[in-house]
Amino acid sequence: QVQLVESGGGLVQPGGSLRLSCVASGFTVSNYAMRWYRQAPGKERELVASIVGSFGFSVFADSVKGRFSISRDNARNTVALQMNSLKPEDTAMYYCNTMYSGRNYWGQGTQVTVSS
Repeated sequence: QVQLVESGGGLVQPGGSLRLSCVASGFTVSNYAMRWYRQAPGKERELVASIVGSFGFSVFADSVKGRFSISRDNARNTVALQMNSLKPEDTAMYYCNTMYSGRNYWGQGTQVTVSS
């Protein structure tokens, strides 16, 4: 059974950092594209970062380039999103996502709030 469980969200001041983690079960993260999305109140869900392939090729939204990084820990079957220089506009619910056997899977989300 495919399952994604996010953690690591919280309240942080502008300029601060957070590290989100997505623990996967039921499949091997290194064999599938893994993505982080976010959704702010009243806005559409947007793709923030993705990692794919054996070399871990990553792609980022323009709004987070240079501030966020994505990585995999194959031994722990997890994907992490390191978020630095956080801004109030990064406030959102963050979701881990993958496509497995033609079906989209989502975690329950973890809330990130950037505020002074």
